[in-house]
Amino acid sequence: MPMTSPSNSAPGTVRLVGAGPGDPGLITVRAVQCLQEADLVLYDYLANPTLVEYAPEGAELVRLGRHDQGRSLTPDEITEVMVQAAIDGKKVVRLKGGDASIFARGGDEADACRAAGITFEIVPGITSGLATAAYAEIPLTHFEDASAVALVTGHERDDKEESHLDYKALAAFPGTLVFYMGVKRAGRWSGALMEQGKPPDTPVAVVQWCSRARQQTVKCTLETVEEAIGEKGIRPPSLFVVGKVVDHAPTLSWFQERPLFGTTILVAGSKQTTSKLRRRFSVLGAEILTQSAIRIAEPVDWSPADAALDRIGHYDWLVFTSGNGVDGLMNRIFSRGNDVRSLGRVRLAALGKGTAERLRSYHLNPDLAPEKVDASALAQTLMEDIDSGAFLLARATGDRPVLAEELEEIGAGVDQIPVYRTVDVDEPNQDVADALKAGEVHWITVTSSPTARSLVRLYGQLLKTAKIVSISPLTSATLKELGHEPGNEATPHTVDGMVDTILQAGEGKPPG
Repeated sequence: MPMTSPSNSAPGTVRLVGAGPGDPGLITVRAVQCLQEADLVLYDYLANPTLVEYAPEGAELVRLGRHDQGRSLTPDEITEVMVQAAIDGKKVVRLKGGDASIFARGGDEADACRAAGITFEIVPGITSGLATAAYAEIPLTHFEDASAVALVTGHERDDKEESHLDYKALAAFPGTLVFYMGVKRAGRWSGALMEQGKPPDTPVAVVQWCSRARQQTVKCTLETVEEAIGEKGIRPPSLFVVGKVVDHAPTLSWFQERPLFGTTILVAGSKQTTSKLRRRFSVLGAEILTQSAIRIAEPVDWSPADAALDRIGHYDWLVFTSGNGVDGLMNRIFSRGNDVRSLGRVRLAALGKGTAERLRSYHLNPDLAPEKVDASALAQTLMEDIDSGAFLLARATGDRPVLAEELEEIGAGVDQIPVYRTVDVDEPNQDVADALKAGEVHWITVTSSPTARSLVRLYGQLLKTAKIVSISPLTSATLKELGHEPGNEATPHTVDGMVDTILQAGEGKPPG
């Protein structure tokens, strides 16, 4: 297909970006910067899908290599799409697992960009072969057993008339061999090494899904590696470490000993909330799937909030029921050219520990902050302080007015102002849907009532294949109304409380 002329006067760019071996924490700062500027992200199935969340809202995200959804694009077709998008003026990120220049055709793609006159950049990533040294605790070099490392492909291109690998030299190599993409042809490369004099009892470690929560390491020998693959059901992506250094690896690495290793958690909610939960769970060893069930946006009409801020001295209490409410109101105050002093002497109440923490991030200490997210209890506590009063509630557009109704029942005057709104995400994440269907998700975290409603709309009965953790009684009530009884409720009602709840449930996985 011939290239068309640019439709955009601004020149496009291509960034060939290494995503690292799989742990989302191993992506580089420069890679994140590239993603944050992208118009189009073409990402491999080996790249952790949570990384595309760094892309701006509205960026086109295309996952490559999904054989279950029709014919996959060939490497040449991917390159053509990438170059054409850049010609059309788009900032393109080609996100690759590991390092873009290690067995990933990065050189071919760079040549295509240069031939088309496209400005490009190559951003290195941690290649999976080197990550095994840390995540499987296999020291690729060792002062006694290996002073060199060779990275070798276990699957050369089919169009090669003859192998470019010198197996005689590899068999005599005085160090560690690391084979990439070697599962399907393990018998071929292991046999070739033995034919050239490599001892059959040479230790081999097969590392599958390095640095992901499903990582496993199988030890065998050069003679038994093909048999071990079949017995253990090893499939790509896997690496083979060949050499004496394998004997130094422990039975379980530090990575596999983390408390939530082997656990898959679906983290749902707004982008801000899912980001924090993802970081916490990843450090504990869990595999994270994310679903941005809602998007936080400004209210359609700011006039009610502006009118209330103009007469803030009329109110005795300003009450926040969520961290998003705090952010929404404070951002409005700042956009009006004011600062926290404009709140005057109004007293502040925060429903829940998380909401109180968000207030403190603006250097505002709440006068009242019960840890339990219970509207009735907060209403009673507020009214115990004064016989009557005027309350201003900052909340979401269309949110359930539970607290307002409770306060009005006991004689308070209440005004409610929308300071943000939640917008449902329209499309389910196909990776999430597939994992739920396969029963691979152990836990689902639900951080708000809008998130609960959005999840049920997106996935319906598939949610019953995993155990649900709710952040608060209000969220639990919404889940019950929707026919999804939460298995656990966070204590305290915060993101950290959700993490602790899953940790305290045992080994991370629900019973059975």
